[in-house]
Amino acid sequence: MRIFLIFLFLFSSPSFAADSADKILGKIPVQENGRLKPFDTFSKESLQLIYGKRSFNKKGASEIVMTWMLLPEHWDRVEFIEVGNLELKRKLKFDETKKYFSPNELLENERTILLFSEVDGKVKAKEKLNPFFQSVQRLQNQISLYKAIVHGMAPHFVPVKGSDRWLAVAEMSESHKKLFGLVSEGFVNAVKEGGSTDGLKSGVAQFIANARAEDPNQYARDKKISIELFYNDFHPFQKAWIFYFLAAVLGVAQFVSPKTLFGKMSLGAAVIGFTFHTLGFALRVYIAGRPPVSNMYETVVWVPWASMLFAFVFHHQLKNKFLIVAGSVVCFICMVVADIAPIILDASVQPLQPVLRSNMWLVVHVMTITVSYGAFFLALLLGDIGLILYLLDEKKKQNEILALRDTIYRTLQVGVVLLAAGTILGGVWADYSWGRFWGWDPKETWAFIALLGYLAILHARLSGWLQTFGFIAATIVAFNLVLMAWYGVNFVLGAGLHSYGFGGGGVLQVSLFVMAHLIFISTVAFIRSSRKA
Repeated sequence: MRIFLIFLFLFSSPSFAADSADKILGKIPVQENGRLKPFDTFSKESLQLIYGKRSFNKKGASEIVMTWMLLPEHWDRVEFIEVGNLELKRKLKFDETKKYFSPNELLENERTILLFSEVDGKVKAKEKLNPFFQSVQRLQNQISLYKAIVHGMAPHFVPVKGSDRWLAVAEMSESHKKLFGLVSEGFVNAVKEGGSTDGLKSGVAQFIANARAEDPNQYARDKKISIELFYNDFHPFQKAWIFYFLAAVLGVAQFVSPKTLFGKMSLGAAVIGFTFHTLGFALRVYIAGRPPVSNMYETVVWVPWASMLFAFVFHHQLKNKFLIVAGSVVCFICMVVADIAPIILDASVQPLQPVLRSNMWLVVHVMTITVSYGAFFLALLLGDIGLILYLLDEKKKQNEILALRDTIYRTLQVGVVLLAAGTILGGVWADYSWGRFWGWDPKETWAFIALLGYLAILHARLSGWLQTFGFIAATIVAFNLVLMAWYGVNFVLGAGLHSYGFGGGGVLQVSLFVMAHLIFISTVAFIRSSRKA
């Protein structure tokens, strides 16, 4: 615990040292998209969508968004709206080497308006959007949000008493506009060279007090705002993958060096990473007020948590030295993907879709299913390690390979039990939400296919149809069924009643992941047969 507190202090203190204009502005509570949040969160999410990053020229997001409100004529000429799709740039007759474009460039281009009309028609017709039209829709969202901020229609700062509505700057009463003017004046003075933040602090405090007085029950609580600000600045999931990477490197080192110290250090780094991982989940659960498994981003950081938990439990029971390495690699892969792909995986905390607003069912179905994915992902990495051992020296590593086979078998057993339970409970939830237990929806079907696939592997191993190498290889191949149920249905098929989980992007990366494993299996099988010949 003492070591953890030291790490917490070392990693967190720099973020809170400066009482900057960005930090002061970020404390103002706002309401947007059905959720109360700090202005800091709104600004970071907005800048991430529009610019692709959470800061601009080393300036904080709250400062940037505030200047959008105060200096729209300047920002209309600045190239900061991200357009990455090459086909879209070609359609707009833009320079394909450029990544950023100004609002004026985009809105003065008649092709932009035509594309927006076309994508609106497709959305109304409920057509599935291909990657090109997904990029068009994203650009439309970028420009719409920027213009809403510029025109004072977002975010919403003041609650309306007796109503769920909140008022944006353009809708405020004159008294609230006057107080917001004090905030703006204080901000301008604060960002001047050598300027004091005292006026900004005073303006923000007065504005918050008056906004809260409109409806204290509806206004955001200071504690929750403070915790969300801490979560935004602390980046617990980023710190988690750093320690997972360290655990994986130290774990590999223990196989090269006979010293046992590397193994202990690997375990220690994994524990620290898991602690940061758990802290991130606890904070996100508190902020969202629900289990953190309602979209693809949340499952991508939840599944590796389950993998690491299984790795710790099986490591304690089976004493297999490969478990911590495998669990750490799973966590590192997933957490880095979640960190570097914000366009594909939206990290923002959003209110639940109506069909998900039963926390009990969300916990027992979605979390059970995704925990099973964690067990299968761990088995995949253990399988990869097994193939590496086959490449190194099958005879010398025979005992390690057999121990690894037994560990994978145990892991698959746990995964199958959880997947079966989650699938059945999903039927119960479907009956509760949609009025039928089973309807061969794509999500239901692929979950069932994955279950049958792993059951077949366990049965084949138990009956002797699959020997050690075949069992390990089959375990790796079977994870493709999980990928289809987890990612493919939502991001490739995009069909069915589970539309709340749909998204786009990442097809190339996932395909490369699948192809790399298939090539790896084929290569090891070929080398084994060559050695025997």
